[in-house]
Amino acid sequence: MKKWGLVFLCILMTGMPMSGQTLPATGATDLDSALQSAVRQGTVPGIVAMVASKNRILYQGAGGLKDVANKQAITQDAIFRIASMTKPVTSVAIMMLQEEGKLSVDAAVSKYLPAFKNPDIIVSFDEISGAYTTRKAAGELLIRHLLTHTSGIAYAFSNVMANRLQQRGKLPEAPPLLYEPGTQWAYGPSTKILGKIVEAVSGMPLDDFFAQRIFNPLGMSDTSFVVPPEKKTRVVTVHRRQNGILVETPNPDAISSPVAGDGGLNSTAADYVKFLQMLLNNGEGNGRRILRKASVQAMIKNQIGQVVVVTQPAVIPGTSQAFPIGAGRDKFGFGFQITMPNNGDWSLRSPGSYSWAGIYNTHFWVDPKRRIAGVILMQVLPFYDEGCMKVYQDFETAIGRNVR
Repeated sequence: MKKWGLVFLCILMTGMPMSGQTLPATGATDLDSALQSAVRQGTVPGIVAMVASKNRILYQGAGGLKDVANKQAITQDAIFRIASMTKPVTSVAIMMLQEEGKLSVDAAVSKYLPAFKNPDIIVSFDEISGAYTTRKAAGELLIRHLLTHTSGIAYAFSNVMANRLQQRGKLPEAPPLLYEPGTQWAYGPSTKILGKIVEAVSGMPLDDFFAQRIFNPLGMSDTSFVVPPEKKTRVVTVHRRQNGILVETPNPDAISSPVAGDGGLNSTAADYVKFLQMLLNNGEGNGRRILRKASVQAMIKNQIGQVVVVTQPAVIPGTSQAFPIGAGRDKFGFGFQITMPNNGDWSLRSPGSYSWAGIYNTHFWVDPKRRIAGVILMQVLPFYDEGCMKVYQDFETAIGRNVR
């Protein structure tokens, strides 16, 4: 495999107000090593990672190149396509509107989007032809089903039935559900529908709501659906692993994504850490209250009862491998996967931690017991690429060994 040129920077923050956590210099070296080896071995071309407590940055690391063809070194302020890491932001927006009495997570989706009234459910399906029959759902599709990915709506890249339905042609605004809402977990564009609800209830475009109600108050100045021209040189290129080789896609002249609740944001590690610190601080960040403590606690607890997160298959292997870690055991809250007991392995995140990721292998987790949050950003397809996941797990293990 081709070796990338190595440029690596690390910052260990000390002398700031303490919140209980410490990271010794030897720990920073350990974290550096986890990232450095990935770049040196050519596993990833470039990477940025951060670890934070409630009120300070414990570690920042950046290594490799943001643009391999032009040999441009990556920097701490590099901008990444964070894709589905947009989803927790949308979920926070929903909780904000519930606090204001403008909606309820237990309300029917059709109250705000009439097309979802009396949804159809698929009862028979022919995988070869894609033909199916339906019946009416026994109950309404609720906002909580969208928040927890128990809506019966799935992505085509990780669900065979959804893939075949998509191949048959464009689906209606309210597609037939794959199962009765609330009975199974499947990853899909449920949060896209939540974004439409935010717009319908608030009377604001989703990107404006994000900017005015979340990003500006938290000081997240580098997070947006459209990257301004003056920031384009900070955007990391995307690579795809093909036959073991990383193939780079140059950045386009303009970097923008459609505004949607389930993906499309561009951000930096420092910006997203501010969002996570707000959650660690029970809804308060940058001196501003975004959510009440009760809302945050509702988001980060099991909201799916006896249902569990299940493995999503690699229907389109070039886009995604099977995911997520914790399938068959973990639960889901309002926008987050919730870690269940992990056999007492102290080097891994604590039970009760919450997390999610983006398709280009951007990942985050928050560990309330240790009172830390971690972000590790790469730009490599497919999602859950074996090399990227090893880097992610090695980095987290190093944190477990060193942050006290």
